[in-house]
Amino acid sequence: MLLHIKNMVCDRCILIVRQQLENLNFKVKDISLGKVDIDHEPTEEQVQTIASALQVLGFELIDKQKDQLVEQIKTKVIELVHYSDLNSVHQSLMTLIAEQLHKEYTYLSRLFSDTEGITIEKYIIQQKIEKVKELIQYGELNLNEIAFKMGYSSSAHLSTQFKSVTGQSPSQYKTAAGHQRKPLDRVN
Repeated sequence: MLLHIKNMVCDRCILIVRQQLENLNFKVKDISLGKVDIDHEPTEEQVQTIASALQVLGFELIDKQKDQLVEQIKTKVIELVHYSDLNSVHQSLMTLIAEQLHKEYTYLSRLFSDTEGITIEKYIIQQKIEKVKELIQYGELNLNEIAFKMGYSSSAHLSTQFKSVTGQSPSQYKTAAGHQRKPLDRVN
């Protein structure tokens, strides 16, 4: 039985969801961001128990097909932006996501906008800026290296987009006290 779960954004989320389901005596056959395959179909009462147990941890069971697809889009964006080298991606992220989900770009774009209230492109930009914030805080790369890693055409392009999203330049962000990063599941 495949369960779709909202707000799974990292390896720790996978670990926590697995532990929670195993604590509820479900055998997890396979688990990845946003999806868990358990060994048998739960009863309606068990589904409610699973939903309640996950909700306490900030996760949510998704039952509607369209909501599942929106969550798959978010998961793909997070995987691409936060766990891959965007400089090596030689097509638009949206095209890549549409190919991976085997859906038309226009359909995904409309569905995402209707459900989330922002375009996929803006969501991608916001995720990229959160990753840039993280890289700035680590202090291991300069702005040119960050721009290259994140697939920007130049550090100037990155700086312009960073300022339009955060209201600060990357250098202002770096020197500001109390960096304001958002959890990945709260970026929108």
